[in-house]
Amino acid sequence: MSKVIVISGIAQGMGREVSLMLAAQGHIICGFDIEKKYLDSLSSELTKLNAKFHLEQLSITETEKIIKFKDTVLKKFGNVDTVVSNVGIGFFGPFEEVDLNKALQCFDINVIGCARLLQSFLPSMRIAKKGKLIVMSSLVGQVPFPFESIYSATKFAIEGMVSSLRYEVTPFGIQVAMIQPAQVSTNFAAKAQKLPEKNSPYYDRCVRFINRDNDLIRTATNPIQAAEKIVKVIVSNKPKLFNQVDFMSTFFLGLNRFLPQKIKDKILLNHMNINV
Repeated sequence: MSKVIVISGIAQGMGREVSLMLAAQGHIICGFDIEKKYLDSLSSELTKLNAKFHLEQLSITETEKIIKFKDTVLKKFGNVDTVVSNVGIGFFGPFEEVDLNKALQCFDINVIGCARLLQSFLPSMRIAKKGKLIVMSSLVGQVPFPFESIYSATKFAIEGMVSSLRYEVTPFGIQVAMIQPAQVSTNFAAKAQKLPEKNSPYYDRCVRFINRDNDLIRTATNPIQAAEKIVKVIVSNKPKLFNQVDFMSTFFLGLNRFLPQKIKDKILLNHMNINV
């Protein structure tokens, strides 16, 4: 049965692959992104699939435009079955040297942006007494990585927010799930990676961290493989709250549950090649 599925950050990476897979299954795809050229090419691909869809160019920070987007989607298709919060940006750097104004922007996009999207569509789902909220989290939402303090904080915040709202919306027939990738072979990390000045006391370890991270990304799960697992969560009748899409996230989250802190620290520092 065809479902109406909304995806933020739909134009590239996993969002794009997920939308194409769902469209191929006959679902109606609605979404937005800030990148017009990628939206246009996605529109062409969806058209070739004979899919029903609605795409708009807008930012996750634009509350009024998101509300108008919601109104348009509901008017056009009558209801929304699933909302996938996929927008997010990375943030890299030693905490001591973090530009807090830029950190605030990261929180606005990663956390409040997610809240804007979910709040917009929740009323219609509550009235219909059905729906799914799928939120893109991360391994670092439970296992914080060094030099990713701000990014980790946004993902910890997302996991807290979504775990909390789940209790509130479950009585209305709304299901909630989170996706927790570690590395996926995209340019997501590269956009955030910026070395500190060479005279920074953190410079050497940041270089080693980035080099190791890039090595891991080259052999990581690709967007299509990740999207296949995300689609399974989206179409599941009873999705789990926490869902991994790659071995690394499953491995580290497993260690996080059972090992003492000292051992976890040693494994993580060795894994990222940043022991002192």
